[in-house]
Amino acid sequence: MASSSHAGVSRSPASARHPGNRSQDQGGLCQSCRLSQQPRSSREGEHVLVTEVPNALPGGSSLLRNEPVQARSSARLAGLLDAAAAVIDEIGFERLTTAMVAERAGASIGTVYRYFPDRIAVVEALAIRCTQRLAARFVDTLDASGATTWQEGCDALIEMTAEMYRTEPGFRAIRFADIDTTSGDEDADRLAALGGAVGVVMRERFDLPQSEALSRAWIVLAESAHAVLARAHVDRDNPDTALIDAYRAMSRPYLESVIRAS
Repeated sequence: MASSSHAGVSRSPASARHPGNRSQDQGGLCQSCRLSQQPRSSREGEHVLVTEVPNALPGGSSLLRNEPVQARSSARLAGLLDAAAAVIDEIGFERLTTAMVAERAGASIGTVYRYFPDRIAVVEALAIRCTQRLAARFVDTLDASGATTWQEGCDALIEMTAEMYRTEPGFRAIRFADIDTTSGDEDADRLAALGGAVGVVMRERFDLPQSEALSRAWIVLAESAHAVLARAHVDRDNPDTALIDAYRAMSRPYLESVIRAS
């Protein structure tokens, strides 16, 4: 991935908020995931998705009671999220408690409450981390796939996301914002933000048209993909590949129709 320098930052369309940390810079982008003009290869000026902190939430998140200013504190926070992910894989995020997180992490309950006010904040923080990691892999996956068309690019993205449902601990928490609709926080809509950011990269990479309808389509595809893929991976060891194939078959003609009309 690209380095932490962010020269020449550009915004995505207004309809696409950025996933990750709620705190934003002066350019309107979230701290943990932004689109930059920083070249990552010989293709100068290419948009890339940048994730600054791979293992723990970055500083400045309103989710945290205390910011991890030292490496040891950041490691402790990452350990709590790892513990939450392990428990969620076993019983789901609906039944997660702070006591379970503390027990699995080998920490006191006070350590959990030092960083998180309640179980909801723990799950939301894990959802942010999952979104960050998904975004971090997207451009690299496109490069590795050798995709030359948007259809091939979409196929690569679907396969990569399905793999993360199988291999990334606690990845089902990425859909937590869909379930918890009580916060009223617009920045909690991470899947829509991720869809918008993916749309920008795909437009730049494959010279797709720019329209409000197409920007909306990427959000629709992101939301529907995670609904289907989460269902397909209820049993991570035996995913329902027919559901994954059905989503692929459904999404391509939909996107083709929107592109033709744009």
